[in-house]
Amino acid sequence: MAKSTKAGSQEQSKIAALSPFELKDELIKAAGGGAVERPANAAMLNAGRGNPNFLATIPRHGFWQLGLFAMRESERSFAHMPEGLGGFPKREGLEERFEIFARDNKGVPGIDFLRGVLSYVRDQLGLNGSEFLYEMCEGILASNYPVPDRMLKLSEVIVAQYLKKEMIGKHPFVGDFDTFATEGGTAAMTYIFNTMRENHLIKPGDTIALGSPIFTPYIEIPTLNDYQLNVVNLDADVELGWQYSKKELDKLRDPKVKAFFLVNPSNPPSVKMNTESLEYIAEIVKERPDLILLTDDVYGTFADDFVSLFALCPKNTILVYSYSKYFGATGWRLGTIAMHRENVIDELIRKLPKEQRKELHERYESITTEPENLKFIDRLVADSRTVALNHTAGLSTPQQVQMVLFSLFALMDTPEAYKNALKRLIRGRKEALYREIGISFDDSDVNQVDYYTIIDLEFLGNRAYGPEFVKWLFANTEPSELLFRLAKEARVVLLPGRGFGTQHPSGRVSLANLNESDYKAIGRAMRKLMVEYVERYNAATGKSLDKNKVL
Repeated sequence: MAKSTKAGSQEQSKIAALSPFELKDELIKAAGGGAVERPANAAMLNAGRGNPNFLATIPRHGFWQLGLFAMRESERSFAHMPEGLGGFPKREGLEERFEIFARDNKGVPGIDFLRGVLSYVRDQLGLNGSEFLYEMCEGILASNYPVPDRMLKLSEVIVAQYLKKEMIGKHPFVGDFDTFATEGGTAAMTYIFNTMRENHLIKPGDTIALGSPIFTPYIEIPTLNDYQLNVVNLDADVELGWQYSKKELDKLRDPKVKAFFLVNPSNPPSVKMNTESLEYIAEIVKERPDLILLTDDVYGTFADDFVSLFALCPKNTILVYSYSKYFGATGWRLGTIAMHRENVIDELIRKLPKEQRKELHERYESITTEPENLKFIDRLVADSRTVALNHTAGLSTPQQVQMVLFSLFALMDTPEAYKNALKRLIRGRKEALYREIGISFDDSDVNQVDYYTIIDLEFLGNRAYGPEFVKWLFANTEPSELLFRLAKEARVVLLPGRGFGTQHPSGRVSLANLNESDYKAIGRAMRKLMVEYVERYNAATGKSLDKNKVL
C-alpha cells in the first residue's frame, strides 16, 4: 500500500510539472480509457481548450467570392493560352468589372457583403476603391511577396481602423500607430520576447511583472534559457471579482521591473480590468515613463465597452490582438502587433550604451542605411526572419485579405449584431453550467466577459460550507484529483487554473467550444463530485453539512 502511495505521489509530481495544455492531453487519455465502465454512447466533453465552435460566416463567404473574382481577373491576362496560365490583375477598369461580377452573381452569399465592403472602403474610409480591389485580388491570389513586409499598405489602414473601434472605442487617442500582421497572437508573443532581448530591453537576471492568472506561455517563456528573467506576479483577487488591488499594482513602481505583461480580459478568469485599475496603471506610468507594457487583448471583443491599456498608455504599450477567437479563426493564424509611432521603446533603444548601439547597427545594417532609426516594430519584422531573410518577411497575403474582411465585417456591423449574438451564446452556456452545478448565477459584474469561467473550489467551498470544509478538502485531495476524476468518471475534460498562475485549486471551463446541453452535463458531473466530497467530509468529521446547498 505504501509503495502504491509513493508511486501515486511521484506521478502527481510529474503531472504538476506539466503545462496545462500538456496536462489536457493526459486528461483526454483518462477520459478515453481506464477501468471505469461507461455506456457505449458516452461522449467525451472537452471544455479544456478555447477553440470556439462558432465562426463568422459572412466574411468567409466574401473571401471565397473575392477569390473567384480574382481568378477571373487573373485569367484575363493570358486568355489566349489554354494551358492554365494566369497573370496579375489589371488595375484599369477593375472597379467596373467587379460591379459586373457582382451583378452577375446577385443573391450569391458573400456578394452583397463585398459590394458593401467596396462602398465602405471608398465612402467611409476615403480609400481608393480600385487600389483596394487590386490589393485584395493580388493578395488572395498570393501572386506576390507581402509588400510592404510589415503589412500590405491599405490592409494596415483598415486593420488599424478596426483596432481603434474595438480596443480604443470612445477613449481619447492622440497620434497614429503602426501594425504588424503576424501568424496569430502566439507568434506575436514570440517575436516580442525575442526582439526585446536582441535589442537589450531585457537581459538574463532582469525582472518583469505578469498580471496573474495569465495565459501559460507568458509564465513559461521568461524562465527559458533564452531569457532567464525574474518574474513578479501581480495577483488578481477572486474576492474582488478577479481585479487587481492597488497593493498589487504598486509592485510596478519598483524600478527593477522592466516590463509588465498583461492579458486583458484575463485568461482564464475572463474578466476585463476595470477603469479604476487602468487609470491607476496610467498614473504609475507617469512616475515610471520607462516602464514597458504589453497588453494581450484577444478577448476584448467579447467585452462590453472594452477599453485597452493601449488607449490610456499608448506610448508605453505594445498591443497584441488575435482574430482567432472572435471570428472563430484559430486555423487562419491571424494576429497583429500595434505600436504608437512615438513610443518609449524606440526612445529606450536610442539611449542604449554606445557599444550596444554599435552592435545593433551591425545587426540591422543589411536592411537599412540608417539602422539607428529603425523602429522597434520594424525590428520585430526583421527579427521574425532572422534579419537576413527580411526581404521575405510578412504574413501570407491571403491571410491578410481574410484579416481585412473580418475587420470590415466588424466595422460595418454598426448595430453589433454579430457581437451581441456571441455574447448571448456564451452567457447562455455559462448560466446552464452554473445552474446544474448549483452555483447562483450573477451577471451583474459588467467586467465579466465569460469566454471562460473558473470553478474555484476554495472560493466556492468557503462560501457554501466554510473554511473547515475547505481545509479538509485540500488536506485529503491532490490538486488535480478533481480534474482526473471528472475525466475518468464523467469523460469531462477541464484545464487547471493552477497552470495559469492562480494560487489555488481551480478548473477552467471554456464556454466557447461546446453546446449548451453539454455544459449542463458538465455541471451535473461536477455537482455529483462535490456532493460526494461533502458526504465524505460529514462521515470523517461527524458534521452534517447540507450536500444540496447552493454554492
